[in-house]
Amino acid sequence: MSFTDGADITHTVTIAASSLYEAAALAVAEFKRSGFALASVGPATRLTIYVDPPASKHELTVARLQAWLDAGSRTPREQAVKVRMRQVLGRP
Repeated sequence: MSFTDGADITHTVTIAASSLYEAAALAVAEFKRSGFALASVGPATRLTIYVDPPASKHELTVARLQAWLDAGSRTPREQAVKVRMRQVLGRP
């Protein structure tokens, strides 16, 4: 997972997750926890997610991640993941 900040510096973190949105939430939390990217991660920040294997690439904005967290859940498992990701991100 990576993003490029306003100073054109790319920040990258490697995490394990079972879905695209879970990966995005865990990465945002890690970027904020590290302190290197605290002020740079906002709603318009474009996150790049690389998946292995098979290798693939996905992109979404932090605003899209927030919308997913705020939306209803289709399954109890998805609801549990959203609750856990909100906690990881320090959101109610």
